[in-house]
Amino acid sequence: MIRTLIVDDDRLVRIALADILSDDPGITVAAQAGDGLEALDLAAAQSIDVALMDVRMPRMDGIAATQRLRALPRPPQVVMLTTFDLDQYVYDGLAAGASGFLLKDTDSAEIVRAVHVVAEGQAMLHPTAARRLVDRYHRTAAGGGVRAARARVERLTPRETDVFGLLADGASNAEIAAVLGMRESTVKAHVSRILAALEVGNRVQAALVARDAGLHRGHSL
Repeated sequence: MIRTLIVDDDRLVRIALADILSDDPGITVAAQAGDGLEALDLAAAQSIDVALMDVRMPRMDGIAATQRLRALPRPPQVVMLTTFDLDQYVYDGLAAGASGFLLKDTDSAEIVRAVHVVAEGQAMLHPTAARRLVDRYHRTAAGGGVRAARARVERLTPRETDVFGLLADGASNAEIAAVLGMRESTVKAHVSRILAALEVGNRVQAALVARDAGLHRGHSL
């Protein structure tokens, strides 16, 4: 079972999300919080696999809460949900360690799929958010980020570079294992070392390093 935490200052939104997730037999709603501070207390007291996180909340917003959650000894994956389709939220949320970013009007089935996807260590972004994020990182790269990104990539071993290239193209661990003739457990170990070497917190951030370094071949995140 994927244990989820719903974080939103609107009680009706929390109820609606809980109803959506509870319909899936592989997901359980372990806790609900009305702001970031409450979410931190709940996540520290129990095991949470995925947090659905609002952005704008009192006391502590979703960006700060995501950063704090990802710093826990057993950090949950975070999917950010917002009604505001703004570039800065996308950039800040993913920089804080979120693995997904969806608008609240996203179809219910896609929200459920996002929980499963990020629980498996993958990333899921709303198409508009992905395009805007890529555009922003391309501008950053044009300003001098290419050299820094390539320096990070040069830390990888040849085999890690092979894994990294497929990861950056959005391949799952199972797909990487099939292409490279490796065990999936071996791929997971490589991915962990890649994230550490690149100094990033998740696969989305790793893929963005690949884009800056000019390694990404144009597939979706």
